[in-house]
Amino acid sequence: MDGVEKMRVAINQLQEGCIVTEDITGMTKMPIISKNTVLNQELLNILNVFLIKEVEVARTLVDGQPFLPPELETEQTKEGDVAEDLIDSFLMGVQKFKREFEIWQAGYPVDISKVLAIMLPLVEKMEESPPSDIFRLYYLSTDDQYIYQHAVAVGMLSAYIGKKLKYGKSDIIQLAIGGCLIDAGMAKVNSAIIKKSGPLTIEEYEQIKKHPLYSFQMVQELPLLKEETKYAIYQHHERLDGSGYPNSKKDKELYPIGRIIAVADAFHAMTSQRMYRRKRSPYQVLEMLIENHFGKYDVAALNALSVGIITFSIGSTVKISNGQAAKILFMDETAPTRPLVEISSTGEILSLKRNRHLYIEEVLNNHI
Repeated sequence: MDGVEKMRVAINQLQEGCIVTEDITGMTKMPIISKNTVLNQELLNILNVFLIKEVEVARTLVDGQPFLPPELETEQTKEGDVAEDLIDSFLMGVQKFKREFEIWQAGYPVDISKVLAIMLPLVEKMEESPPSDIFRLYYLSTDDQYIYQHAVAVGMLSAYIGKKLKYGKSDIIQLAIGGCLIDAGMAKVNSAIIKKSGPLTIEEYEQIKKHPLYSFQMVQELPLLKEETKYAIYQHHERLDGSGYPNSKKDKELYPIGRIIAVADAFHAMTSQRMYRRKRSPYQVLEMLIENHFGKYDVAALNALSVGIITFSIGSTVKISNGQAAKILFMDETAPTRPLVEISSTGEILSLKRNRHLYIEEVLNNHI
């Protein structure tokens, strides 16, 4: 989370929702808690067990509120005094979206001006931020905030892909709004199903599968949204090979904007923490979308996403999924997420292409 406002805080000042901005190692070689982790009560207990005295955390909590530990609460740390970066803006945007979603759950219509007010500043903030920042959003994923985080992140990722594909400003805005509204229809699904921690029954899954229709109905009469964007919202779970839902549309039957949003939706969902599985690395997910789901997603949109994610080069230091740091020695064009690396601690040369059980988790130091 480079560029995020940070501070060192004593352990007894921390609270759930704090975001760690450095690896915490204690007396071990491997981190007991990795940087960018969102703290919960279990992790706070672990810090106490390992006798950690203080840690570095972001000045913004995962719920978008400023973190104001009692010992540091001064005029300089009050809300509005801390400079906002993309991460701060995202977290605050998530909370604004949450308020809108709760309004929809109460039966009120979508106010497109409120959605614009959430997404437009984020699109502008992306213009000012390093491209890698948007791919750090997955670190902030939490079970209880997922549905709100997902909406805002999909809007941002859709706009990012659109920009990489040379879309005009008006279409990029349509992508941002459309991506944000794809799951608006979840507000019409029984909240007990949405919050369920265990596997869904067949009947519950069928209810979930109705959300694209509900979303479409909610946006159908909205001004400012193009017809293509409205149908893209309806089609975001369709796949190019016809394997998606609700109507098994495929290939040229799918709107271009919908193809982009589908990639953004799948990418963020697969990199996010969910109640039924842990989050995955963006590099691992990109690989899965390209290889395991070949033929389902738009290749141009995936390539645009790849350009943003694979920003490392020869000489870059990366973190491997086994926790070890490594330096990239050789890039294989046929497998860009699986370079030849040298393990920093041992000097061992390792081919990630041959060792499929390992993958890049994070870029630690980029030589681009």
